[in-house]
This record gives sequence, C-alpha cells and structure tokens, in this order.
Amino acid sequence: MRPRSTGLACALLGAVGFSFKAVLVKAAYRYGVDAETLLALRMLYSLPLFLLLGLAAARGAAEPIGAADWRALALLGVLGYYGSSYLDFLGLRHISAALERLILFVYPTIVVLYGAWRERRSPSRPTWWALLLCYAGVALVVTHDLRRGSGDVAIGGALVFASAVCYAIYLLRAAPLLTRLGSARVAAWATAIACVAAVVQFLALRPIATLALQPWPVHALSAAMAVFSTVLPIWLVSEAIRRLGAGPTAMIGSLGPPITMLLAWLLLGETLGALQLLGAALVIGGVRLVAAGEPMIPVRTRSKLTAP
Repeated sequence: MRPRSTGLACALLGAVGFSFKAVLVKAAYRYGVDAETLLALRMLYSLPLFLLLGLAAARGAAEPIGAADWRALALLGVLGYYGSSYLDFLGLRHISAALERLILFVYPTIVVLYGAWRERRSPSRPTWWALLLCYAGVALVVTHDLRRGSGDVAIGGALVFASAVCYAIYLLRAAPLLTRLGSARVAAWATAIACVAAVVQFLALRPIATLALQPWPVHALSAAMAVFSTVLPIWLVSEAIRRLGAGPTAMIGSLGPPITMLLAWLLLGETLGALQLLGAALVIGGVRLVAAGEPMIPVRTRSKLTAP
C-alpha cells in the first residue's frame, strides 16, 4: 500500500475510533454502571498503554521533561483531559450519542471566541455567520431530541458543552508544550496523569470491590473503549499526519459526527432523520469555516491531541 493510501486509511480509522467512544459508553450504561466507575475502568485499561507510549517517545526525545513541564502536564491531565472526559461521561447519561458528538465538535469555535476575548477584538463578520451556522446545527439536533423526549437534554447538553470547553482549554494550554516536548510525549503523559486522576476519584467515592462486581460486558466495553477509542486512534491520527499532513487529516476527522450518528443508529437504535443530518452538516460546515477564517491554535496541534 502506498504511503498516501496508508495515511488515508489511518485517518479514517482514527476518526471511526474516536467516534465509537460515545456508542460504547451508551452501551455500557445499559448494564447499570455509573459514570465514575465506567470512567475509572476506561482509564485503568488505558493507563498501561499510555505508559508504554510515553516510555517509547522518551527514547528519541531531544531533551528530558523538566519539573515545570511535569507541573504543566499534570494541569493538562487533571483539569483538561480528565475533567473533559468526566463531564462527557456524565452528559452521556442524558443525551444521545449523536448529539454528544456534535456538541463536542464545536470546540474550535470556543478556541476562536476565547482568542478574540483575550485579544480584546471582535471576530470578523464571516466568522459570526459561521458561528451562527454551527450553533444552529446543534440547535436543530437538540430540538429533535427534545421532541422525542430523549432524557434530560438540557442537563446533558450543558455537561457535554462544558466538556468541550475543558477540551478547548486543554488544547490552548498544550500548544507551548507541544513545541518543546513533541505531541507523543504530551499526549501520553498528560493522558496517563488523567488516568490516575480518574482512578483516585473512583477510590474516593466507591469501594474498590465495585470494579470486580461489574458484569463482564462492562469490562469488555471499557477495554474496547481504551484500545479502539482512546489509544489506537491517537496513534492512527499521528501516523496519518506524518503521511498526509495535518490539513487532510483534520478534514477526514470532520467525518466524526456523521460516523457517530450512523454507528448509534446501527448499534444503539437511535433515530437518524433528516433534521439530524441537516444539523450535522451545519455544524461541520460552520466549524470548517470558523477554523479557516479566524486565527486559532495550529491545525497540527489540534490534530495530534487526544479527544475526550
């Protein structure tokens, strides 16, 4: 297989892997597991793999990680990736997998708005229209779920949006570290720290025996989430960037929301209607226009980091 074909396959498989996460979480919730236990299981299964990735990346590193860098990585892991993942898991108790993926996908708009606020400037008029397009798409899917009475949509949507805000902060604070340490070490060690934070939270709230008492499908889904929707997609996307470049990889990553919608329809029995597809098209189009029209963190930075 030619390098470009391999890169396209890696980018597509990475997008599918990240899109599968919400479906696996919703499937696990059917067995009565709570968000804290499920997140802890996902992180426990992910932790050894991230430690291996971090050690492998350290071998070819030009400089060691200093004490200040470790503090920054800890902040990224705890406040960014762990916080984002926990809020996302809580939100998925209340909303569909399709709506969750669309709300998370708006994180570039949060980055742009934060950048405009920090620089005390107003986004351009085309950017405002792109933002309106993006959030109109989310509103369409929210309206669809409200009409169907699909859980407490307002609470779930707010939690997932807060997750997107945490993820945007994660990206903004990670950018300087990526320049010095490289994407592999930042992703591996920040996420490993997030894994430890999730386990510590679980131990503070639940007896450790609760993990062993979970039915085997919950463990199987958690392990699948760790491998196929966390660690493997990170490697696949990094490999796609190496072969294709950041721009084409990010474009393929835009397929995430419709992939989640299709998987949720096939595997969870969620509805898939014209209103949802139109909302997804508006969100994807709006996000692409925002990213193209406003200064924000480099696309290579956005493409190399983990998703919640």
